[in-house]
Amino acid sequence: MEEPIAITKLNDFIFCPASIYFHVLFGEYKEVMYQSDKQLNGKEAHRTIDTGGYSTSKDILQGIPVYSEKYGLYGKIDLYNCKNHTLTERKKKISKIYDGYIFQLFGQYFGMTENGYNVERMELYSMDDNKKYPVDFKCDMTNTLFLRCR
Repeated sequence: MEEPIAITKLNDFIFCPASIYFHVLFGEYKEVMYQSDKQLNGKEAHRTIDTGGYSTSKDILQGIPVYSEKYGLYGKIDLYNCKNHTLTERKKKISKIYDGYIFQLFGQYFGMTENGYNVERMELYSMDDNKKYPVDFKCDMTNTLFLRCR
């Protein structure tokens, strides 16, 4: 039986495959030994989600666990706005949109939609400079995803 993959590992693998190996080898011990400064800063930025933080707005879901049975993915979402059905992946600072960011967002998307949530929009959010980057996507009749980042 295959084990599910953590959604965060999608971005980590694209960013640096060796970090996955060293994460397994060293566990949680001394992350500074195998993670770059960018990975460590990103982890710090997500501390509120990792520790069960919540939004004060009743329309925002934050840090809820999701699972995609179809793709064998699990993790937590960053933010989901229940009013406008927007799924947001936050990053400390976005200077370039990497494939790993998109894979991570889609992992959350599949977990949400398989569990009955309506996701109409997705975006990346750069926390340091307060910029949003919409991720355009649509599904055709064969369930193939088409996406474009602005």
